[in-house]
Amino acid sequence: MVAKKLILSLVLAWSVNATFAADAAADAKLVPLKLELPKLAFIGTPADVQLDEHIEPVSETNRPPVLMVPPGTVNLALNKKVTCSDKNPSAGTTELVTDGNKEATDDTFLQMRRGTQWVQIDLEKPATLSYILVWHAHNAAQIYKCVVIQIAEDADFTQNVRTVYNNDYENKAGLGMGKDKQYFETFEGRWIPVKSEKARYVRSYSQGSTYSALNRVTEIEVYGIPAK
Repeated sequence: MVAKKLILSLVLAWSVNATFAADAAADAKLVPLKLELPKLAFIGTPADVQLDEHIEPVSETNRPPVLMVPPGTVNLALNKKVTCSDKNPSAGTTELVTDGNKEATDDTFLQMRRGTQWVQIDLEKPATLSYILVWHAHNAAQIYKCVVIQIAEDADFTQNVRTVYNNDYENKAGLGMGKDKQYFETFEGRWIPVKSEKARYVRSYSQGSTYSALNRVTEIEVYGIPAK
């Protein structure tokens, strides 16, 4: 009995060490990718937004503008085709979502009407993804509601659909109850790790913000390794 327990302990220890070694090896292969961030557009948080357990507090320090990614990682979304749920957007065009301009000015965003809306990026080929970065409207302190990010193999989002971010804790968008935190939009954008998932299409949902019922998207970047 003692020998059996000893063997089980050794197997468990080997398994843990092997997992740790594999993770360390994977991390060792990552390289830094410096991000180009837009200018800071505002300072402070609005007093009329009541913080609760669903809202992430604003950090007092800025994140270093660096992602650790596999070698060969690029912004796959740059200048790729974008479609949206609003057939008649009230401002801007879909091309603005992937044009590389993230500044908080009046000519850099797509604005869709009230309710649950989405924008969708076609990466043209399935690729291995690392991070998705999203900027809604960062011209004022606001929290976008029902932010859900999904990836899929097909444009209709019926094949191998995976939700990589969901802060819709009340399931108002009907895409499932989310456990991620709501957050204040800033010039840093939202960094969403995708953990080497493969996909061709990226879709980002929202349902207005604490500042406006309209849905704005300034830029979405999708970092990954291009398909060969």
